[in-house]
Amino acid sequence: MSNTSLPVLVAGGGIGGLASALALVRQGFNVQVFEQASEIGEIGAGIQLGPNAFHAFDALGVGDKTRARAVYTDYMVMHDAIDEYQVGKIETGEAFRKKFGNPYAVIHRVDIHSSLLEGAVETGRVEVLTSTRIEKIEQDEVNHTVTAIDQNGKRWVGQAIIGADGGKSVVRAQYVGDAPRVTGHVVYRAVIDKSEFPEDLKWNASSLWVGPKCHLVHYPLRGGEQYNVVVTFHSRQQEEWGVTEGSKEEVESYFQGICPRARQLIDLPKSWRRWATADKEPIANWVFGRATILGDAAHPTTQYMAQGACMALEDAVTLGEALRVCNKDWATALSLYEKNRVARTARIVLSGREMGRLYHVVGVERLVRNSLWKGRSQERFFDAVEWLYGWNANNCLQQG
Repeated sequence: MSNTSLPVLVAGGGIGGLASALALVRQGFNVQVFEQASEIGEIGAGIQLGPNAFHAFDALGVGDKTRARAVYTDYMVMHDAIDEYQVGKIETGEAFRKKFGNPYAVIHRVDIHSSLLEGAVETGRVEVLTSTRIEKIEQDEVNHTVTAIDQNGKRWVGQAIIGADGGKSVVRAQYVGDAPRVTGHVVYRAVIDKSEFPEDLKWNASSLWVGPKCHLVHYPLRGGEQYNVVVTFHSRQQEEWGVTEGSKEEVESYFQGICPRARQLIDLPKSWRRWATADKEPIANWVFGRATILGDAAHPTTQYMAQGACMALEDAVTLGEALRVCNKDWATALSLYEKNRVARTARIVLSGREMGRLYHVVGVERLVRNSLWKGRSQERFFDAVEWLYGWNANNCLQQG
């Protein structure tokens, strides 16, 4: 039974939080979203969107908004950063779209967030409260309610709570309490205007340069008026999970020995943001009474699979579908949601670790990596990623 006069509470107003709010509204719930920042918004730079993300946007009712803001790439390509050898290339044009029912695209995080926020506001059933950090949760099993307590001691009562509060989730900390796994990999991100970006790298592609203990990524944003630049390296020092201002001198010190064409990327930004990355060991239990977790709170991952935001969107859609098929019975729906997300998201976390290792190999392992996909047809590439991009709202639940 649910106290249906109460809203569903969502801790976190990022991509996962707003996506879950939209999914809940579509099942008839009112939603309160709590965001600790003083303004609702996103930081960061560009991210990549597979067809699975567009399937999720459509299911959430914001497909058109997001498509209008995305840049559609012609291919994904990996080059060796030492000698420019093309390791692999997946074409993302007509055949790709036909195979997966949606495109591959790149987009600024802010543009995704704007689409979700606009969609949420338009429903008239999502209340967003800023400067509000949820710090503790209490549950009343008799009345089937949850109470979220914020940093000022104010109590918010709802029929359930979704912890979409990121990798350092307070909700997960209360119920799980596990420590992060700091990778030692540092990521620098910047956005460059088209006029300042090298002509010989203005590819309409998601482009990856893999090197010894480092790699570089670039792709267009906002109609090609800007370019996203990301560089990653293995830090020489002990890192702590977090975001700080970066320095050009540090970046330059890690990219000696790579080809001039790739190296010019690190000379472009006037300022960098520095992410010391971490993930967590996958967990099997996401449900704690009428509380659950979603997105980075449930499965914080490294960036190597380019699926962090995509998984949060999938989580939200799956949660909504579980509530639908379970007739809004929270206990049954949350169990079904958990069952259908744990293995898939764990595969992303574990695959991300392995992909990061593969990108950064040295010596003979580098030669092995460069030979892995030699001569592979596009059809075989498509088959290899079907497990990832073939997800949609119609196949997201397995109830057996």
